Amino acid sequence: MTAASGRPASLGRAAALGALAGVLGAGVMTAGEKAEQALTHRPDSYIPGRTLLTLLGAHPGDQARPFWWNHAMHYATGATLGALRGLWAATGMRGIRADLAHTMVRLSFDQTLENSTGVGAPPHSWPLREQVVDTGHKAVYSLATGLIADRLIRPRLESRRGVTSH
Repeated sequence: MTAASGRPASLGRAAALGALAGVLGAGVMTAGEKAEQALTHRPDSYIPGRTLLTLLGAHPGDQARPFWWNHAMHYATGATLGALRGLWAATGMRGIRADLAHTMVRLSFDQTLENSTGVGAPPHSWPLREQVVDTGHKAVYSLATGLIADRLIRPRLESRRGVTSH
């Protein structure tokens, strides 16, 4: 097997391990949300579940409380974006810089789906406190996912080609 033919398999393995890291990261995020809600008395948000249902062709109302769909969306998003973080870990995009970039990807992914489906409103329209809380929880997800991915996946595919931007 040549190095080139082994690369797709290595990337597939990194994506699978990253997906696992993402599911675990979503669990850490969910636990953190529950702890924060116990302290702040902030109610559950069902926008993730409503977004998933809308993507699947349903039309949930603003009062719908799709508990299981919420969890499905949290963990599916966690796995999907965890796979990305796994690819980053394998190719040398690791540590706090990758975690910060991954937080932005997570926030952007959620907002793209929530706003394109019409289920959510842009974060700039939210109260500042909610913006901070949401960003904090997504950062916890990305940090946990990154720590796990960087631990499970070695940067065996890091390239030294193109070390300048041109």
